[in-house]
Amino acid sequence: MLTCYRTRRRLGAWLDGALDEGTARSTATHVAACGVCQREVGELRRLHMLLTSTATVRDPDWAGFWPGVVRGIQDRRMAPARSASRRWRPQWALGGALAAALLVSLGVWQFGPATEPGVLVSSASTGDPRATVMVYGPPERDVAVVWVLGLD
Repeated sequence: MLTCYRTRRRLGAWLDGALDEGTARSTATHVAACGVCQREVGELRRLHMLLTSTATVRDPDWAGFWPGVVRGIQDRRMAPARSASRRWRPQWALGGALAAALLVSLGVWQFGPATEPGVLVSSASTGDPRATVMVYGPPERDVAVVWVLGLD
């Protein structure tokens, strides 16, 4: 059984004459004694005959191959070399525009004209850790609103 398995794996190479002498001799000995392997060889020979009688393989046309290679080399020599660093890249332009807009907005926010706040807010701490004091007041009046939060 194991011999049949090994032999069947080699039958195609044996029929093509691709096995070394010792392996070919042992395969021929087994095929001569085994009916199952003989049938397998018969089927492979019949398949080979069918394929060779119906399939026609045309020789490849290599006439245009070499002139095409030469033409490609000459075209590369004649074409001006393009610098990769000078090509237009829209994503770089968009990124630069976004960075410039960010810098302008930060500059306006940081160094822009100062306006007077409508309400001054300050806070103070108390001795009680549960309490928060907040003082609100408009800058033009001497009025203050004091909120004390967190005390019972």
